Amino acid sequence: MGRAAGRVRAQRFLDVARCRGAPVWCGGMLETGVGRAVNLALAAMPGFTLPGDTSASARYFVDDITEPFMLAPDGTMAVPDGAGIGVTPRPERLAECTLRYEVVKT
Repeated sequence: MGRAAGRVRAQRFLDVARCRGAPVWCGGMLETGVGRAVNLALAAMPGFTLPGDTSASARYFVDDITEPFMLAPDGTMAVPDGAGIGVTPRPERLAECTLRYEVVKT
């Protein structure tokens, strides 16, 4: 997803590859739980035929911004099933990682 410049473009790449019968791979190891959730959702879509490369949070973060992602004994990882991207950032951890924020008035 990161190399494709976001989820929407990654979906477009998948659609093109599927139309052409090309195998597709999805990976991302260094994302926080937010990016990891999106990567898992993409990798679980029909058309992603090559093994993914997404690891447990603890491999890269002592304390992730979401609840940690864990590998099952068989080496797989569950796709989050909550609303939106499936996970919610932990407010206290998000506050610790935030340098500044801006409020945009609409």
